[in-house]
Amino acid sequence: MRPLTREAQTSRNTIDSKRARRAEAVKYAPGFSADEHQKYLNATATQIVKNIQAKVWTATAVLEAYLARAAQVHDATNCLTEVFFEEALEEARRLDAEFSKTGALKGPLHGVPISVKDSFNVKGFDSTIGYTRWGNKPAEQDAVTVATLRAAGAIVIAKTNVPQTLLAFESVNPLWGRTLNPWSTAHTPGGSSGGEGAVLAADGAALGLGSDIGGSIRIPSGYCGIYALKPGHGRVSYHGSVGPNPGFEAVRAVAGPMGRSVADLERAARVLFGERGSGNAYLPAPVPYRDVTLPAKLRFGYYLNDGVVKGSPACHRAVLETVEALRKAGHECVEINPPDVARALQLFTGITSADGYEKLTSHLGSDKQESALFLVTLGPRLPGFVRAAAGWAIRTFVGDTQFASFLSHSRRKTVGKYYDYVADKLAFERETRGTLWSAAAGLDAVIAPVQAVPAVPHGGCDRLAPLACSTLLYNIVDSPVGIVPVTRVDPERDALSDAWRVAPGAGSTILERGLYGPKGAYDVRAMKGLPVGVQIVGEAWGEEKVLAMMHVVDAALGPRGFGPGSWDPSKQRGVALA
Repeated sequence: MRPLTREAQTSRNTIDSKRARRAEAVKYAPGFSADEHQKYLNATATQIVKNIQAKVWTATAVLEAYLARAAQVHDATNCLTEVFFEEALEEARRLDAEFSKTGALKGPLHGVPISVKDSFNVKGFDSTIGYTRWGNKPAEQDAVTVATLRAAGAIVIAKTNVPQTLLAFESVNPLWGRTLNPWSTAHTPGGSSGGEGAVLAADGAALGLGSDIGGSIRIPSGYCGIYALKPGHGRVSYHGSVGPNPGFEAVRAVAGPMGRSVADLERAARVLFGERGSGNAYLPAPVPYRDVTLPAKLRFGYYLNDGVVKGSPACHRAVLETVEALRKAGHECVEINPPDVARALQLFTGITSADGYEKLTSHLGSDKQESALFLVTLGPRLPGFVRAAAGWAIRTFVGDTQFASFLSHSRRKTVGKYYDYVADKLAFERETRGTLWSAAAGLDAVIAPVQAVPAVPHGGCDRLAPLACSTLLYNIVDSPVGIVPVTRVDPERDALSDAWRVAPGAGSTILERGLYGPKGAYDVRAMKGLPVGVQIVGEAWGEEKVLAMMHVVDAALGPRGFGPGSWDPSKQRGVALA
Protein backbone atom coordinates (compact mmCIF):
# COMPACT_ATOMS: atom_id res chain seq x y z
CA MET A 1 0.00 0.00 0.00
CA ARG A 2 1.35 3.42 -0.94
CA PRO A 3 1.97 5.82 1.94
CA LEU A 4 -0.47 8.72 2.17
CA THR A 5 0.56 12.10 0.83
CA ARG A 6 0.93 14.88 3.36
CA GLU A 7 -2.40 16.38 2.30
CA ALA A 8 -4.16 13.02 2.46
CA GLN A 9 -2.70 12.37 5.92
CA THR A 10 -3.88 15.79 7.07
CA SER A 11 -7.38 14.97 5.79
CA ARG A 12 -7.34 11.62 7.56
CA ASN A 13 -6.25 13.30 10.80
CA THR A 14 -9.04 15.87 10.45
CA ILE A 15 -11.64 13.16 9.91
CA ASP A 16 -10.45 11.14 12.90
CA SER A 17 -10.18 14.11 15.26
CA LYS A 18 -13.52 15.70 14.35
CA ARG A 19 -15.41 12.44 14.60
CA ALA A 20 -13.78 11.79 17.97
CA ARG A 21 -14.80 15.25 19.25
CA ARG A 22 -18.34 14.66 18.01
CA ALA A 23 -18.50 11.35 19.89
CA GLU A 24 -17.33 13.07 23.09
CA ALA A 25 -19.85 15.91 22.67
CA VAL A 26 -22.74 13.46 22.20
CA LYS A 27 -21.93 11.91 25.61
CA TYR A 28 -23.39 14.98 27.33
CA ALA A 29 -26.85 13.66 26.43
CA PRO A 30 -28.64 11.73 29.19
CA GLY A 31 -29.80 8.20 28.47
CA PHE A 32 -33.22 8.06 26.86
CA SER A 33 -36.18 7.15 29.06
CA ALA A 34 -39.60 6.89 27.48
CA ASP A 35 -41.34 7.40 30.83
CA GLU A 36 -39.32 10.53 31.55
CA HIS A 37 -38.83 12.04 28.11
CA GLN A 38 -41.58 11.00 25.69
CA LYS A 39 -44.12 13.63 26.76
CA TYR A 40 -41.72 16.37 25.68
CA LEU A 41 -41.05 14.71 22.33
CA ASN A 42 -44.80 14.46 21.72
CA ALA A 43 -45.08 18.25 21.90
CA THR A 44 -44.77 20.71 19.04
CA ALA A 45 -42.48 23.71 19.42
CA THR A 46 -45.58 25.81 19.98
CA GLN A 47 -46.72 23.55 22.81
CA ILE A 48 -43.25 23.54 24.37
CA VAL A 49 -43.29 27.33 24.68
CA LYS A 50 -46.81 27.34 26.13
CA ASN A 51 -45.94 24.73 28.76
CA ILE A 52 -42.79 26.58 29.79
CA GLN A 53 -44.73 29.83 30.01
CA ALA A 54 -47.36 28.12 32.18
CA LYS A 55 -44.52 26.85 34.44
CA VAL A 56 -45.55 23.26 33.78
CA TRP A 57 -42.20 22.47 32.14
CA THR A 58 -38.71 23.95 32.29
CA ALA A 59 -36.38 24.59 29.38
CA THR A 60 -33.84 22.26 30.97
CA ALA A 61 -36.26 19.34 31.27
CA VAL A 62 -37.38 19.80 27.65
CA LEU A 63 -33.82 20.04 26.41
CA GLU A 64 -32.67 16.92 28.22
CA ALA A 65 -35.42 14.93 26.52
CA TYR A 66 -34.43 16.16 23.08
CA LEU A 67 -30.73 15.63 23.70
CA ALA A 68 -31.46 12.06 24.79
CA ARG A 69 -33.42 11.45 21.60
CA ALA A 70 -30.91 13.33 19.40
CA ALA A 71 -28.14 11.03 20.62
CA GLN A 72 -30.36 8.04 19.96
CA VAL A 73 -31.29 9.10 16.43
CA HIS A 74 -27.70 10.04 15.64
CA ASP A 75 -26.68 6.53 16.60
CA ALA A 76 -29.36 5.20 14.22
CA THR A 77 -28.78 7.57 11.29
CA ASN A 78 -25.44 9.43 11.64
CA CYS A 79 -27.25 12.75 11.20
CA LEU A 80 -25.19 15.15 13.36
CA THR A 81 -21.94 16.96 12.58
CA GLU A 82 -21.02 19.69 15.09
CA VAL A 83 -22.62 18.95 18.48
CA PHE A 84 -23.32 21.59 21.18
CA PHE A 85 -25.02 19.52 23.88
CA GLU A 86 -22.92 20.90 26.74
CA GLU A 87 -23.40 24.50 25.61
CA ALA A 88 -27.11 23.92 25.08
CA LEU A 89 -27.57 22.65 28.63
CA GLU A 90 -25.88 25.78 29.96
CA GLU A 91 -28.18 27.95 27.83
CA ALA A 92 -31.29 26.11 29.05
CA ARG A 93 -30.29 26.68 32.67
CA ARG A 94 -29.75 30.39 31.98
CA LEU A 95 -33.18 30.62 30.38
CA ASP A 96 -34.77 28.92 33.38
CA ALA A 97 -32.97 31.18 35.83
CA GLU A 98 -33.97 34.33 33.98
CA PHE A 99 -37.58 33.18 33.57
CA SER A 100 -37.75 32.35 37.27
CA LYS A 101 -36.69 35.93 38.08
CA THR A 102 -38.76 37.86 35.55
CA GLY A 103 -41.62 35.59 34.56
CA ALA A 104 -41.06 36.80 30.98
CA LEU A 105 -40.18 34.58 28.04
CA LYS A 106 -37.06 35.49 26.09
CA GLY A 107 -39.10 35.25 22.89
CA PRO A 108 -41.59 33.18 20.88
CA LEU A 109 -39.18 30.21 20.71
CA HIS A 110 -38.21 30.21 24.39
CA GLY A 111 -36.67 26.84 25.28
CA VAL A 112 -37.26 25.21 21.88
CA PRO A 113 -34.39 22.83 20.96
CA ILE A 114 -33.40 23.40 17.33
CA SER A 115 -30.91 21.96 14.89
CA VAL A 116 -29.44 23.72 11.86
CA LYS A 117 -27.95 22.54 8.60
CA ASP A 118 -24.15 22.35 8.65
CA SER A 119 -23.87 25.22 6.18
CA PHE A 120 -25.15 27.81 8.71
CA ASN A 121 -22.42 29.39 10.81
CA VAL A 122 -22.52 28.85 14.57
CA LYS A 123 -19.96 30.92 16.45
CA GLY A 124 -17.00 28.90 17.66
CA PHE A 125 -17.70 25.86 15.49
CA ASP A 126 -16.77 24.73 12.00
CA SER A 127 -18.98 24.93 8.93
CA THR A 128 -17.29 22.23 6.89
CA ILE A 129 -20.19 20.97 4.73
CA GLY A 130 -18.17 17.78 4.53
CA TYR A 131 -14.85 19.18 3.28
CA THR A 132 -11.89 18.13 5.39
CA ARG A 133 -10.04 21.24 4.17
CA TRP A 134 -12.60 23.37 5.99
CA GLY A 135 -12.13 21.62 9.32
CA ASN A 136 -10.73 23.42 12.37
CA LYS A 137 -11.74 26.84 11.07
CA PRO A 138 -14.46 27.92 13.52
CA ALA A 139 -16.92 30.64 12.57
CA GLU A 140 -16.41 34.03 14.20
CA GLN A 141 -20.12 34.76 14.53
CA ASP A 142 -23.53 33.18 14.10
CA ALA A 143 -25.36 33.33 10.79
CA VAL A 144 -28.13 35.94 10.89
CA THR A 145 -30.76 33.19 10.98
CA VAL A 146 -29.04 31.42 13.89
CA ALA A 147 -28.63 34.68 15.82
CA THR A 148 -32.28 35.55 15.15
CA LEU A 149 -33.51 32.17 16.40
CA ARG A 150 -31.33 32.45 19.52
CA ALA A 151 -32.69 35.95 20.20
CA ALA A 152 -36.19 34.46 20.08
CA GLY A 153 -35.22 31.98 22.80
CA ALA A 154 -34.37 28.90 20.74
CA ILE A 155 -31.56 26.63 21.93
CA VAL A 156 -29.25 25.37 19.17
CA ILE A 157 -28.22 21.79 19.94
CA ALA A 158 -26.33 20.63 16.83
CA LYS A 159 -25.55 21.02 13.15
CA THR A 160 -26.60 18.33 10.69
CA ASN A 161 -25.08 16.43 7.80
CA VAL A 162 -25.14 17.41 4.12
CA PRO A 163 -23.86 16.02 0.80
CA GLN A 164 -20.51 17.02 -0.63
CA THR A 165 -20.79 20.37 -2.50
CA LEU A 166 -24.51 20.63 -1.45
CA LEU A 167 -25.39 19.53 -4.99
CA ALA A 168 -26.73 15.98 -4.51
CA PHE A 169 -29.86 14.66 -2.81
CA GLU A 170 -27.95 12.09 -0.75
CA SER A 171 -26.33 13.28 2.48
CA VAL A 172 -22.86 11.72 2.37
CA ASN A 173 -19.35 13.18 2.47
CA PRO A 174 -15.82 12.05 3.36
CA LEU A 175 -15.65 13.95 6.65
CA TRP A 176 -18.84 12.85 8.39
CA GLY A 177 -19.93 9.83 6.40
CA ARG A 178 -23.40 8.81 5.24
CA THR A 179 -26.72 9.71 6.86
CA LEU A 180 -29.47 7.09 6.83
CA ASN A 181 -33.23 7.55 6.56
CA PRO A 182 -34.85 7.24 10.00
CA TRP A 183 -37.55 4.97 8.53
CA SER A 184 -35.28 2.74 6.42
CA THR A 185 -31.54 2.26 6.72
CA ALA A 186 -31.51 1.12 3.09
CA HIS A 187 -32.64 4.55 1.86
CA THR A 188 -31.20 8.05 1.90
CA PRO A 189 -32.93 10.79 3.92
CA GLY A 190 -32.42 13.07 0.92
CA GLY A 191 -30.33 16.18 0.60
CA SER A 192 -28.86 18.53 0.89
CA SER A 193 -30.63 19.18 4.21
CA GLY A 194 -30.72 15.43 4.82
CA GLY A 195 -29.38 15.47 8.36
CA GLU A 196 -32.11 17.95 9.26
CA GLY A 197 -34.78 15.71 7.76
CA ALA A 198 -33.53 12.72 9.75
CA VAL A 199 -33.15 14.38 13.14
CA LEU A 200 -36.51 16.17 12.95
CA ALA A 201 -38.46 13.13 11.74
CA ALA A 202 -37.12 11.18 14.73
CA ASP A 203 -37.82 13.95 17.29
CA GLY A 204 -34.14 14.75 17.88
CA ALA A 205 -35.00 18.45 17.60
CA ALA A 206 -38.28 20.34 17.79
CA LEU A 207 -37.53 22.67 14.89
CA GLY A 208 -34.84 23.00 12.24
CA LEU A 209 -33.29 25.22 9.62
CA GLY A 210 -32.37 24.16 6.09
CA SER A 211 -31.50 25.70 2.75
CA ASP A 212 -32.72 25.04 -0.77
CA ILE A 213 -31.34 25.70 -4.26
CA GLY A 214 -32.84 22.74 -6.13
CA GLY A 215 -34.99 20.94 -3.57
CA SER A 216 -32.59 20.76 -0.64
CA ILE A 217 -35.28 21.49 1.96
CA ARG A 218 -38.15 19.77 0.20
CA ILE A 219 -36.59 16.47 -0.87
CA PRO A 220 -35.42 15.45 2.64
CA SER A 221 -38.71 16.64 4.11
CA GLY A 222 -40.59 14.46 1.64
CA TYR A 223 -38.28 11.49 2.16
CA CYS A 224 -38.44 11.72 5.97
CA GLY A 225 -42.06 12.72 6.51
CA ILE A 226 -41.82 16.20 8.00
CA TYR A 227 -43.19 19.65 7.20
CA ALA A 228 -41.13 22.40 5.58
CA LEU A 229 -41.29 25.76 3.85
CA LYS A 230 -39.04 26.88 1.02
CA PRO A 231 -39.54 30.64 0.87
CA GLY A 232 -38.90 32.69 -2.20
CA HIS A 233 -35.68 34.66 -2.38
CA GLY A 234 -35.65 37.75 -0.18
CA ARG A 235 -37.80 36.63 2.76
CA VAL A 236 -35.15 35.01 5.01
CA SER A 237 -31.55 36.12 5.42
CA TYR A 238 -28.85 33.93 3.90
CA HIS A 239 -25.98 35.89 5.43
CA GLY A 240 -23.56 33.69 7.32
CA SER A 241 -24.29 30.54 5.36
CA VAL A 242 -21.31 28.94 3.66
CA GLY A 243 -21.24 27.21 0.30
CA PRO A 244 -18.74 25.92 -2.23
CA ASN A 245 -19.58 28.62 -4.78
CA PRO A 246 -20.54 31.84 -2.95
CA GLY A 247 -20.48 33.95 -6.11
CA PHE A 248 -23.18 31.91 -7.82
CA GLU A 249 -26.32 34.05 -7.99
CA ALA A 250 -28.16 32.95 -11.14
CA VAL A 251 -30.34 30.54 -9.13
CA ARG A 252 -30.32 31.79 -5.58
CA ALA A 253 -30.33 29.57 -2.53
CA VAL A 254 -32.85 30.31 0.21
CA ALA A 255 -33.08 29.44 3.89
CA GLY A 256 -36.27 28.10 5.42
CA PRO A 257 -37.75 26.29 8.42
CA MET A 258 -38.23 22.54 8.70
CA GLY A 259 -40.33 21.01 11.45
CA ARG A 260 -42.98 18.63 12.71
CA SER A 261 -46.11 20.76 12.27
CA VAL A 262 -47.36 23.64 10.16
CA ALA A 263 -47.88 25.71 13.31
CA ASP A 264 -44.18 25.39 14.13
CA LEU A 265 -43.17 26.51 10.64
CA GLU A 266 -45.43 29.52 11.00
CA ARG A 267 -43.92 30.37 14.39
CA ALA A 268 -40.42 30.21 12.90
CA ALA A 269 -41.47 32.27 9.88
CA ARG A 270 -42.82 35.00 12.14
CA VAL A 271 -39.37 35.19 13.71
CA LEU A 272 -37.27 34.94 10.54
CA PHE A 273 -39.11 36.85 7.82
CA GLY A 274 -37.49 40.18 7.01
CA GLU A 275 -34.89 40.00 9.79
CA ARG A 276 -31.60 41.45 8.54
CA GLY A 277 -29.48 41.18 11.66
CA SER A 278 -27.21 43.94 12.86
CA GLY A 279 -25.46 44.50 9.53
CA ASN A 280 -26.37 46.72 6.63
CA ALA A 281 -27.57 43.86 4.44
CA TYR A 282 -29.32 44.56 1.17
CA LEU A 283 -31.36 41.37 1.64
CA PRO A 284 -33.69 40.09 2.88
CA ALA A 285 -36.41 42.53 2.03
CA PRO A 286 -37.67 44.25 5.20
CA VAL A 287 -41.01 42.46 4.97
CA PRO A 288 -42.09 40.88 8.27
CA TYR A 289 -44.69 38.15 8.53
CA ARG A 290 -48.09 39.33 7.29
CA ASP A 291 -51.29 37.66 8.45
CA VAL A 292 -53.61 36.54 5.66
CA THR A 293 -57.28 35.62 5.42
CA LEU A 294 -58.10 32.81 3.03
CA PRO A 295 -61.34 32.57 1.05
CA ALA A 296 -63.77 29.97 2.33
CA LYS A 297 -63.35 27.98 -0.89
CA LEU A 298 -59.90 27.56 -2.38
CA ARG A 299 -59.04 26.52 -5.91
CA PHE A 300 -56.12 24.08 -6.26
CA GLY A 301 -54.47 22.89 -9.44
CA TYR A 302 -52.72 19.54 -9.38
CA TYR A 303 -50.68 17.24 -11.58
CA LEU A 304 -49.32 13.70 -11.18
CA ASN A 305 -46.32 13.52 -13.53
CA ASP A 306 -43.65 16.18 -13.82
CA GLY A 307 -43.08 15.84 -17.55
CA VAL A 308 -39.67 14.22 -17.22
CA VAL A 309 -40.26 11.08 -15.15
CA LYS A 310 -43.49 9.14 -14.76
CA GLY A 311 -44.60 9.28 -11.14
CA SER A 312 -44.80 6.11 -9.05
CA PRO A 313 -48.14 4.74 -7.81
CA ALA A 314 -47.21 5.81 -4.26
CA CYS A 315 -46.61 9.41 -5.29
CA HIS A 316 -49.72 9.47 -7.49
CA ARG A 317 -51.72 8.23 -4.50
CA ALA A 318 -50.33 10.98 -2.25
CA VAL A 319 -51.48 13.68 -4.67
CA LEU A 320 -54.88 12.07 -5.28
CA GLU A 321 -55.56 11.51 -1.57
CA THR A 322 -54.77 15.18 -0.97
CA VAL A 323 -57.13 16.20 -3.75
CA GLU A 324 -59.89 13.94 -2.45
CA ALA A 325 -59.53 15.28 1.09
CA LEU A 326 -59.68 18.88 -0.10
CA ARG A 327 -62.76 18.23 -2.21
CA LYS A 328 -64.51 16.66 0.77
CA ALA A 329 -63.63 19.80 2.74
CA GLY A 330 -65.42 21.92 0.11
CA HIS A 331 -62.50 23.14 -1.99
CA GLU A 332 -62.13 22.97 -5.78
CA CYS A 333 -59.34 20.90 -7.34
CA VAL A 334 -58.64 20.84 -11.06
CA GLU A 335 -56.06 18.80 -12.91
CA ILE A 336 -53.63 21.00 -14.85
CA ASN A 337 -50.77 20.48 -17.24
CA PRO A 338 -47.48 20.80 -15.35
CA PRO A 339 -45.11 23.61 -16.25
CA ASP A 340 -42.28 22.75 -18.66
CA VAL A 341 -40.21 20.84 -16.11
CA ALA A 342 -37.84 19.52 -18.77
CA ARG A 343 -37.01 23.07 -19.80
CA ALA A 344 -36.40 24.04 -16.17
CA LEU A 345 -33.96 21.14 -15.79
CA GLN A 346 -32.16 22.13 -18.98
CA LEU A 347 -31.76 25.68 -17.70
CA PHE A 348 -30.66 24.59 -14.24
CA THR A 349 -28.12 22.17 -15.73
CA GLY A 350 -26.87 24.68 -18.25
CA ILE A 351 -26.40 27.43 -15.68
CA THR A 352 -24.84 25.36 -12.88
CA SER A 353 -22.39 23.61 -15.22
CA ALA A 354 -21.13 26.79 -16.90
CA ASP A 355 -17.62 26.50 -15.39
CA GLY A 356 -17.59 22.72 -15.65
CA TYR A 357 -18.28 22.53 -11.88
CA GLU A 358 -14.68 23.60 -11.36
CA LYS A 359 -15.46 25.95 -8.45
CA LEU A 360 -17.80 23.47 -6.76
CA THR A 361 -15.20 20.71 -6.76
CA SER A 362 -12.14 22.91 -6.12
CA HIS A 363 -12.40 22.41 -2.34
CA LEU A 364 -12.05 18.64 -2.46
CA GLY A 365 -8.27 18.52 -2.20
CA SER A 366 -7.40 14.92 -1.39
CA ASP A 367 -11.02 14.10 -0.51
CA LYS A 368 -12.55 11.53 -2.82
CA GLN A 369 -15.49 12.86 -4.82
CA GLU A 370 -18.60 11.05 -3.64
CA SER A 371 -20.33 8.87 -6.21
CA ALA A 372 -23.58 10.84 -5.75
CA LEU A 373 -21.94 13.58 -7.83
CA PHE A 374 -20.96 11.26 -10.69
CA LEU A 375 -23.88 11.91 -13.04
CA VAL A 376 -24.20 15.55 -11.97
CA THR A 377 -20.64 16.37 -13.00
CA LEU A 378 -20.25 13.91 -15.88
CA GLY A 379 -21.15 16.14 -18.81
CA PRO A 380 -18.34 18.73 -18.53
CA ARG A 381 -15.75 15.99 -18.02
CA LEU A 382 -16.52 14.48 -21.41
CA PRO A 383 -14.76 15.78 -24.52
CA GLY A 384 -17.20 17.61 -26.75
CA PHE A 385 -17.18 14.98 -29.50
CA VAL A 386 -17.81 12.20 -26.94
CA ARG A 387 -20.71 14.11 -25.39
CA ALA A 388 -22.19 14.76 -28.85
CA ALA A 389 -21.80 11.12 -29.85
CA ALA A 390 -23.36 9.93 -26.62
CA GLY A 391 -26.30 12.26 -27.10
CA TRP A 392 -26.80 11.04 -30.66
CA ALA A 393 -26.69 7.40 -29.53
CA ILE A 394 -29.17 8.03 -26.72
CA ARG A 395 -31.60 9.77 -29.07
CA THR A 396 -31.19 7.27 -31.91
CA PHE A 397 -30.99 3.90 -30.20
CA VAL A 398 -32.67 4.52 -26.84
CA GLY A 399 -35.20 7.08 -28.04
CA ASP A 400 -34.66 9.28 -24.99
CA THR A 401 -34.47 12.80 -26.37
CA GLN A 402 -34.82 14.35 -22.91
CA PHE A 403 -31.82 12.60 -21.36
CA ALA A 404 -29.77 13.41 -24.45
CA SER A 405 -30.82 17.05 -24.13
CA PHE A 406 -29.79 17.23 -20.46
CA LEU A 407 -26.38 15.83 -21.37
CA SER A 408 -25.92 18.41 -24.10
CA HIS A 409 -26.64 21.28 -21.68
CA SER A 410 -24.11 20.00 -19.11
CA ARG A 411 -20.88 21.51 -20.44
CA ARG A 412 -18.49 24.40 -20.05
CA LYS A 413 -19.65 27.68 -21.60
CA THR A 414 -18.36 31.09 -22.52
CA VAL A 415 -19.47 34.02 -20.38
CA GLY A 416 -21.67 35.15 -23.24
CA LYS A 417 -23.41 31.79 -23.47
CA TYR A 418 -23.86 31.79 -19.68
CA TYR A 419 -25.59 35.18 -19.96
CA ASP A 420 -27.90 33.71 -22.60
CA TYR A 421 -28.90 30.90 -20.23
CA VAL A 422 -29.63 33.35 -17.42
CA ALA A 423 -31.73 35.50 -19.76
CA ASP A 424 -33.65 32.38 -20.82
CA LYS A 425 -34.13 31.47 -17.17
CA LEU A 426 -35.64 34.89 -16.40
CA ALA A 427 -37.96 34.59 -19.41
CA PHE A 428 -39.03 31.10 -18.31
CA GLU A 429 -39.72 32.45 -14.82
CA ARG A 430 -42.00 35.18 -16.17
CA GLU A 431 -43.80 32.81 -18.54
CA THR A 432 -44.41 30.13 -15.91
CA ARG A 433 -45.60 32.58 -13.29
CA GLY A 434 -47.87 34.17 -15.84
CA THR A 435 -49.44 30.82 -16.72
CA LEU A 436 -49.88 29.42 -13.21
CA TRP A 437 -51.14 32.60 -11.59
CA SER A 438 -53.12 34.18 -14.40
CA ALA A 439 -56.61 35.43 -13.73
CA ALA A 440 -57.90 32.83 -16.17
CA ALA A 441 -56.32 29.98 -14.19
CA GLY A 442 -57.64 31.40 -10.92
CA LEU A 443 -55.48 29.12 -8.79
CA ASP A 444 -54.67 29.66 -5.14
CA ALA A 445 -52.03 26.92 -5.11
CA VAL A 446 -50.65 23.96 -7.03
CA ILE A 447 -50.36 20.47 -5.54
CA ALA A 448 -47.41 18.60 -7.01
CA PRO A 449 -45.40 15.47 -6.23
CA VAL A 450 -42.13 16.01 -4.39
CA GLN A 451 -40.38 13.53 -6.66
CA ALA A 452 -41.39 10.61 -8.85
CA VAL A 453 -40.64 8.17 -6.00
CA PRO A 454 -40.91 8.40 -2.19
CA ALA A 455 -37.13 8.00 -1.70
CA VAL A 456 -34.15 6.40 -3.39
CA PRO A 457 -31.80 3.76 -1.96
CA HIS A 458 -28.25 4.74 -1.09
CA GLY A 459 -26.37 5.28 -4.32
CA GLY A 460 -29.54 6.13 -6.22
CA CYS A 461 -28.42 9.68 -6.88
CA ASP A 462 -25.44 8.30 -8.83
CA ARG A 463 -27.67 7.62 -11.82
CA LEU A 464 -30.95 9.35 -10.94
CA ALA A 465 -29.89 12.93 -10.16
CA PRO A 466 -32.36 14.43 -12.71
CA LEU A 467 -35.21 13.30 -10.42
CA ALA A 468 -34.68 16.64 -8.67
CA CYS A 469 -36.38 18.31 -11.66
CA SER A 470 -39.72 18.25 -9.82
CA THR A 471 -38.36 20.49 -7.07
CA LEU A 472 -35.75 22.59 -8.88
CA LEU A 473 -38.52 23.82 -11.18
CA TYR A 474 -39.73 26.04 -8.33
CA ASN A 475 -36.21 27.35 -7.67
CA ILE A 476 -35.99 28.43 -11.29
CA VAL A 477 -39.42 30.06 -10.95
CA ASP A 478 -38.65 31.25 -7.37
CA SER A 479 -42.00 30.24 -5.91
CA PRO A 480 -42.68 29.66 -2.21
CA VAL A 481 -43.36 25.97 -1.61
CA GLY A 482 -44.50 24.00 1.42
CA ILE A 483 -44.15 20.27 2.07
CA VAL A 484 -46.91 18.31 3.77
CA PRO A 485 -46.54 14.57 4.54
CA VAL A 486 -49.58 12.64 3.30
CA THR A 487 -49.22 8.88 3.56
CA ARG A 488 -46.77 5.96 3.72
CA VAL A 489 -45.77 3.39 1.14
CA ASP A 490 -48.09 0.38 1.15
CA PRO A 491 -46.65 -2.56 -0.84
CA GLU A 492 -50.14 -3.74 -1.79
CA ARG A 493 -51.66 -0.43 -2.83
CA ASP A 494 -48.52 1.03 -4.39
CA ALA A 495 -47.24 -1.86 -6.52
CA LEU A 496 -46.70 -1.33 -10.25
CA SER A 497 -50.02 -2.46 -11.69
CA ASP A 498 -50.74 -3.45 -15.29
CA ALA A 499 -52.81 -0.30 -15.70
CA TRP A 500 -49.93 1.85 -14.44
CA ARG A 501 -47.44 0.09 -16.74
CA VAL A 502 -49.46 0.64 -19.92
CA ALA A 503 -50.07 4.31 -19.16
CA PRO A 504 -47.79 6.66 -21.17
CA GLY A 505 -44.40 7.55 -19.79
CA ALA A 506 -43.57 11.13 -18.93
CA GLY A 507 -40.43 11.60 -20.99
CA SER A 508 -37.07 10.07 -20.07
CA THR A 509 -37.04 6.33 -20.73
CA ILE A 510 -33.55 6.01 -19.18
CA LEU A 511 -34.67 7.52 -15.88
CA GLU A 512 -37.92 5.55 -15.86
CA ARG A 513 -36.01 2.32 -16.48
CA GLY A 514 -33.70 3.19 -13.58
CA LEU A 515 -36.73 3.62 -11.35
CA TYR A 516 -39.09 0.91 -12.55
CA GLY A 517 -36.94 -1.64 -14.38
CA PRO A 518 -36.05 -5.11 -13.06
CA LYS A 519 -33.48 -3.67 -10.62
CA GLY A 520 -35.10 -0.26 -10.33
CA ALA A 521 -35.01 2.03 -7.33
CA TYR A 522 -38.80 1.77 -6.84
CA ASP A 523 -39.12 -1.36 -4.70
CA VAL A 524 -42.31 -1.14 -2.66
CA ARG A 525 -41.33 -4.03 -0.40
CA ALA A 526 -38.10 -2.34 0.59
CA MET A 527 -39.93 1.01 0.81
CA LYS A 528 -42.72 -0.20 3.09
CA GLY A 529 -43.58 2.54 5.58
CA LEU A 530 -41.55 5.30 3.93
CA PRO A 531 -43.36 8.66 4.01
CA VAL A 532 -44.83 10.23 0.88
CA GLY A 533 -45.62 13.94 0.76
CA VAL A 534 -46.70 16.66 -1.64
CA GLN A 535 -45.56 20.14 -2.58
CA ILE A 536 -47.95 23.05 -2.01
CA VAL A 537 -46.82 25.76 -4.45
CA GLY A 538 -47.86 29.37 -4.13
CA GLU A 539 -47.45 32.66 -5.95
CA ALA A 540 -44.29 34.75 -5.51
CA TRP A 541 -44.17 36.68 -2.21
CA GLY A 542 -47.05 34.57 -0.94
CA GLU A 543 -45.24 32.60 1.78
CA GLU A 544 -47.88 33.43 4.38
CA LYS A 545 -50.66 32.25 2.12
CA VAL A 546 -48.76 29.01 1.45
CA LEU A 547 -48.50 28.39 5.20
CA ALA A 548 -52.20 29.14 5.64
CA MET A 549 -53.06 26.69 2.84
CA MET A 550 -50.77 24.08 4.40
CA HIS A 551 -52.94 24.35 7.51
CA VAL A 552 -55.99 23.72 5.30
CA VAL A 553 -54.40 20.70 3.60
CA ASP A 554 -53.16 19.26 6.89
CA ALA A 555 -56.59 19.59 8.51
CA ALA A 556 -58.36 18.09 5.49
CA LEU A 557 -56.08 15.03 5.52
CA GLY A 558 -56.70 14.48 9.24
CA PRO A 559 -54.66 12.29 11.62
CA ARG A 560 -52.24 10.00 9.75
CA GLY A 561 -49.27 9.24 11.95
CA PHE A 562 -46.94 12.17 11.27
CA GLY A 563 -45.66 14.86 13.59
CA PRO A 564 -44.20 14.86 17.10
CA GLY A 565 -43.75 11.46 18.72
CA SER A 566 -44.34 9.42 15.56
CA TRP A 567 -40.86 7.84 15.35
CA ASP A 568 -39.97 4.63 17.13
CA PRO A 569 -36.40 3.27 16.80
CA SER A 570 -37.80 -0.22 16.41
CA LYS A 571 -39.64 0.90 13.25
CA GLN A 572 -36.47 1.72 11.33
CA ARG A 573 -36.34 -1.05 8.75
CA GLY A 574 -33.39 -2.49 6.84
CA VAL A 575 -29.79 -3.18 7.62
CA ALA A 576 -27.36 -0.34 8.31
CA LEU A 577 -24.52 0.11 5.84
CA ALA A 578 -20.99 -0.65 6.95
